[in-house]
Amino acid sequence: MIKINLLPVRAAKKKETAVQQISLFCIILVLVFAGIMILYFVKRLQISDTKNDISTANNTINVLKTKIGKLEELKALKEQVKKKLDVLNQLRKNKTGPAQRLATLSDSVPKQLWLTSYSESNSNIKISGLAYNEELIATFMRALEASIDYTAVELVVSEQKELNGVKLKHFDITCKLRSSVETAKAPTPLLVTPSPAAPKR
Repeated sequence: MIKINLLPVRAAKKKETAVQQISLFCIILVLVFAGIMILYFVKRLQISDTKNDISTANNTINVLKTKIGKLEELKALKEQVKKKLDVLNQLRKNKTGPAQRLATLSDSVPKQLWLTSYSESNSNIKISGLAYNEELIATFMRALEASIDYTAVELVVSEQKELNGVKLKHFDITCKLRSSVETAKAPTPLLVTPSPAAPKR
């Protein structure tokens, strides 16, 4: 009877199986390592993108802060300009009214003409005075009409009157105050040298 020794065959099979298992284990390790590296690089890329986004956001915030600062400066400048305009408007208002009208009236009076009365009733005005002749009265009326405060100037009375032995012309003039629209369109007032004191004999 022939006997066959199978131990070497079994040992070879065990050895082959062991080699296959080691090879499979190594392949698994390589795959796991490759997966880890892929995840690592993906995370690194995500972190880099996030840092870039944060940097871009910070730059945007800095730009917005600069713009906000400029807006605040513009607001402060606007407030300063508004205050100055309010002051100018107040000064402009202070230049109008009875004081301004009387100043205009004084500037419109020519030499050798003197005013004796001035009265206002709403927008109606009556002016009385004395002058050496009718030409001075006409000059006075033209100056009033050309002013920024008076319009519709009319001569009501012009009569001879003697004062301290001097023959003069007594006159009464009526006129009206210009409206705000008329004032804006009115020409520059005609300036006439203020009159001296009333004549004495």
